[in-house]
Amino acid sequence: MRLFAAVVPPAAAVAELREAVRALAPDPALRWTAEASWHFTLAFMGEVRAELLPELHARLARAAARTQAFPLRIHGSGHFGDTALWAGAAGDLDRMRLLAERADAAARRAGIPMEQHRRYTPHLTLARGSRGASLRPHLDALAPFEGSPWRVDTLSLVRSHLPTHGIPGEQPRYEVVGAWPLAAA
Repeated sequence: MRLFAAVVPPAAAVAELREAVRALAPDPALRWTAEASWHFTLAFMGEVRAELLPELHARLARAAARTQAFPLRIHGSGHFGDTALWAGAAGDLDRMRLLAERADAAARRAGIPMEQHRRYTPHLTLARGSRGASLRPHLDALAPFEGSPWRVDTLSLVRSHLPTHGIPGEQPRYEVVGAWPLAAA
């Protein structure tokens, strides 16, 4: 299974972001992600063997139980080069980074080879473009976006179903396959 740990925003936060994205000018150079795929990845694990799942679940449960729930909101915009447009986050980002580190450590201790660790940048991918696409108008339009705060109280394990090759416009599908409550604040 292709897995990652994530924070999944509640429906109300997704609805607010949807309205902001709908207001953007159409851009055929960008492939917009589906709302159902909007999430904040904490730790990408890639392909995980089934026999590692029980240990992974136990370790993610411990990571969640050791991390207090925290406030978050979708905030502003950013980009990775000229190929990815994203919405950012505001709130208790220190706690979000701690949760990301703990999810990464849980995967490593469960025997999953993880990519080299780098500083966590909370982001929710909105669109991908070809090299040379102009993201500036969308970055400027989304920069003032301030979503309503919510309380992150769950660590989710998400399975990624990659698109079938040859089907134009098909996007990955995501399925929550595990969820653990964070500690009460």
